[in-house]
Amino acid sequence: MRIKYNAPTVLTYAFISAAVLILSQTVFRNLTEYWFLVPGKGAFNPRSFRCWVTLITHAAGHASWTHLISNFAFILLIGPILEATYGSLSLFIMILITSLVTGALNAIFFRTALMGASGVVFMMILLASFTNFNKGEIPLTFILVLVLYLGRELFNSFSSNNISEFAHIVGGFCGSLFGFFKPPKR
Repeated sequence: MRIKYNAPTVLTYAFISAAVLILSQTVFRNLTEYWFLVPGKGAFNPRSFRCWVTLITHAAGHASWTHLISNFAFILLIGPILEATYGSLSLFIMILITSLVTGALNAIFFRTALMGASGVVFMMILLASFTNFNKGEIPLTFILVLVLYLGRELFNSFSSNNISEFAHIVGGFCGSLFGFFKPPKR
């Protein structure tokens, strides 16, 4: 029996994110804060190349092992199914778009910085409910996931914490759009 690199987009994303955290905690102490964190409103400098890069790279940066593991437990569970359903390149593009949209909206509307893959997690959660989608139908699983996951995020957005519920909601919205407009490969 051999080990297979079965979901290249998901696995590479996981390994890069883990490497970023390891490097940030050992050799390059400010790596995560400098290259993997989107500055918030007022701190985002449109003349800075680094700020533009972080609009995407923030999804590979994590504040701690707990943060990384809580995101990648979902990504490693759901991601390979989505990669098999939509294809590696399509999933990679969906991850990039979700990262860019959550990063840009955070920089425009919120003073707090953004880091982590939770927007991508919520994109995958909502997108997963479309894996058995037929044109002209709205899957009941999508409606239930929308109500349970995004409803919880809307409720939690009124509490004071270090979690970007907005990124979760935007990620879920991206996953919903991908599900409606990007049919699974057959």
